[in-house]
Amino acid sequence: MAKQLLGKEVVAAMNERLQARVAALKEKGVSPKLAIVRCGADHSDLAYEKGAEKRAALIGVEVQEFLLPEDVTKEALLAQIDAINADDSIHGCLMFRPLPKHLKADQDEICNRLAAEKDVDCMTDLSNAGVFTGKRLGFAPCTPEACMEILDYYGIDCKGKNAVVIGRSLVVGKPAAMMLMAKNATVTVCHTKTVDVAGIARKADILVSAAGVLNSLTKDYVSEGQIVIDVSINWDPEKVNAKGGKGAIAGDAVFSEVEPIVEAITPVPGGTNMLTSIMLMENTMKAMVLQENILPLYEKMGGKLSYYQSLLNHC
Repeated sequence: MAKQLLGKEVVAAMNERLQARVAALKEKGVSPKLAIVRCGADHSDLAYEKGAEKRAALIGVEVQEFLLPEDVTKEALLAQIDAINADDSIHGCLMFRPLPKHLKADQDEICNRLAAEKDVDCMTDLSNAGVFTGKRLGFAPCTPEACMEILDYYGIDCKGKNAVVIGRSLVVGKPAAMMLMAKNATVTVCHTKTVDVAGIARKADILVSAAGVLNSLTKDYVSEGQIVIDVSINWDPEKVNAKGGKGAIAGDAVFSEVEPIVEAITPVPGGTNMLTSIMLMENTMKAMVLQENILPLYEKMGGKLSYYQSLLNHC
């Protein structure tokens, strides 16, 4: 039976750390504030928003919502982002994506309107560039950061390991590959055009599944001794939920097949999905430290931000 890499244990440790730092910073007169921009009322967005607000309240991060209609114009959304950029009391911004269909062609322009120092969920090109150059030009995406946090918490050393990432999205797959490489893993990225994904995956020491395809990671993809990080959140209409009915979230892995074979695995739910909102809060706190120019105070609390030198210069 594989060890389950539970997100709740990581979250508990991070909660304690962040609560103490936010409380200490508030005593000095500074308080982190996150803006949430939502266009319309997508069910998955609403669920994530509710969880983020709950996490923020627990840690002590203030949240201000900007709720726009689904048919919002490009001009109105850009004006809202400009207002957030100009508001010194707001330190970070989460904007739900994808944007409504009529804004799809303009999504890159809209995302890049946000000031990089407030981009706590890596939606700007500058933030993404930082992930790929290793220069920390902005904050990395929360989901791949959650993967790294789990690996660190459970003492899984990536140095010299063969890591395989299934999925090449800019949100998870590509940045996860870069982060694993930064940990000195040898990384292979598989995608829909890769020949024999299963054969490549079986050779991995660390396997990150970010395909976003229900039941795509079967026993044919894994081998003994592997660490499996199942990142994806899919809807399984046949899975029994907590109320005993059918319909629940699930990862890529056929858990009943994969779990008996591998050494360790993140469950879905209960794995990386538990960390994304707390990573968002940590990034918001770090953004506040940079914008309020209180790095020495933060470092006295044990925090480290000197590697965000480019953002420090920008702020």
